[in-house]
Amino acid sequence: MGKILAHAGMQAGKQVSWLPSYGPEMRGGTANCTVVISDEPVGSPVVARPCVMLAMNLPSLDKFEAQVKRGGILIINTSLINRQPTRDDVLVVEVPANDIAIALASPRSANIVALGTYLGVTGVLQLAAVAQIVRETFTSKHKAVELNLAALEQGYAVGSKAKQHAETEA
Repeated sequence: MGKILAHAGMQAGKQVSWLPSYGPEMRGGTANCTVVISDEPVGSPVVARPCVMLAMNLPSLDKFEAQVKRGGILIINTSLINRQPTRDDVLVVEVPANDIAIALASPRSANIVALGTYLGVTGVLQLAAVAQIVRETFTSKHKAVELNLAALEQGYAVGSKAKQHAETEA
């Protein structure tokens, strides 16, 4: 998810840094990835207070929730997270990413659903730009391309709806 986002940012002419942490934590823990997309040069890939956090599982929410910048966005995968966030100073966007991916017959696409949600709520990049990177990433597997594009679009719809709701409430 982070690699696709970073690649799409570069293709859009943005300044980008990508800092993955995919060690042994991947096996059910708190693997994480920091992506910075900016119009200005990025001074450091390390971000102490991210504007947006995408929590795909409960251990990740538990570990990183407090780090989100006040006024930021917290996107949570309600398929795997069974509690509400403790923060009341961030916009919380709920997406059942795994459930949507399973409904698409593509359980491994939950991260792409979440990516779409991120795009829909932040507007940081155009959906079409990220869709192109998804096509390039899965080019050798036609069925995977179509499933991941559907996952991206469904997640985007969730994020766009949350953004509209937040704007209406403001």
